[in-house]
Amino acid sequence: MRILLLTQWYMPEPAELLQELAQSLLAHGHDVTVLTGFPNYPAGELYPGYRLRLIQREVVAGVPVVRLPLYPDHSRSGLLRIVNYVSFALAALFGVFAVRRPDVIFVYHPPLTIGLPAILLSRFWRVPFVYQIQDLWPDTLKSTGMVSNEAALQAVDQVAKLIYREAAAIPVISQGFAQRLQQRGVPAEKIHVISNWVDGDVYHPQAPDPQRAVQLGLAGHFNIMFAGNLGAAQALDTVIEAARLLQAQPEIQFVFVGDGVALEELKARSNEYGLTNIRFLGRYASSEMNGLYALADVLLVHLRDDPLFAITVPHKIFAYMAVGKPILCAVRGEAAQTVLNVGAGLACPPQAARALAESVLALHTMPQEQRDGMGRCGIQAVRTLYSRDMCTGQLETLLCAVAAHRVR
Repeated sequence: MRILLLTQWYMPEPAELLQELAQSLLAHGHDVTVLTGFPNYPAGELYPGYRLRLIQREVVAGVPVVRLPLYPDHSRSGLLRIVNYVSFALAALFGVFAVRRPDVIFVYHPPLTIGLPAILLSRFWRVPFVYQIQDLWPDTLKSTGMVSNEAALQAVDQVAKLIYREAAAIPVISQGFAQRLQQRGVPAEKIHVISNWVDGDVYHPQAPDPQRAVQLGLAGHFNIMFAGNLGAAQALDTVIEAARLLQAQPEIQFVFVGDGVALEELKARSNEYGLTNIRFLGRYASSEMNGLYALADVLLVHLRDDPLFAITVPHKIFAYMAVGKPILCAVRGEAAQTVLNVGAGLACPPQAARALAESVLALHTMPQEQRDGMGRCGIQAVRTLYSRDMCTGQLETLLCAVAAHRVR
């Protein structure tokens, strides 16, 4: 079966899930091509070694990739972000010349704009498309403050409904997403709940490197590590406030690994408070993350206190589980239950600095064996519930059914 993966973002951007899906489909004998943009996320700057051109073909980790131009941006400017999204949506239409006609198109959302070229390519080739939703729009736009105008949000909602009607199937990552789509009129039979996953060969427990801990300033501390995008949705100013409350506990340290639009603001606030219990390590390649996770005592998930985030499950939870560290989940709803149900850590309310600080203290005073037990529970959950083979297999089955017109 010939499968086209249509996505605005792909490796070397942080898009491991898509790369793993593509590799799994290739390994099962399918002809897979990725149609994407030039890498610029999350900083909004082209990655070293890339320059914009009309078309670029390459092979990334064994997967054929076709890149089309876009306007690089990931700033706080709503207008520039729209230009970024729309530029790739328009460029993606040239996929009719850049790739062979597929049997089915797999579309990765966000952004919502990716659904528009999916509709047109689907109609031109007369093939169905599967629209995977990782992030609900317009909910996310409103929750992050990127768009506040109600008329604009209503327009985005109408575009979303058009895409949902045209899609042959819509896999979502949580039951909450499925319920929200049904409330918006999407037929239940079109929606398929398929969890995100983690590859145990990529993320796994690793012995800590004492020398590296010294180099990074992590030695001799109880390290609470947040890894990932530092953006508005993460509301990481709460973590800065929690660090401020815990200054009397100098052995406790908060560690940020990653980049994003909120990075400079977080650094500024930390400096304003004169905090010495915070470290910013910058962005690292996914291949280096196991070594960094090994230096953490607790891995932190934090999102804004918003109804949308109560029905989502961030992918980092599964990566955290796989490395065998206890998780502190400062998110309501399904994310917290995912951690608590398997005994992989603790949960506390989001955007509540004192509750976060108290949870950190609870983990700090907890016997090491109890924290180790949480880590073991996470590893077991990944192996039995969230494995790559299981979840990518479910997506493969869905794609085959759609291509055979058994799902519509």
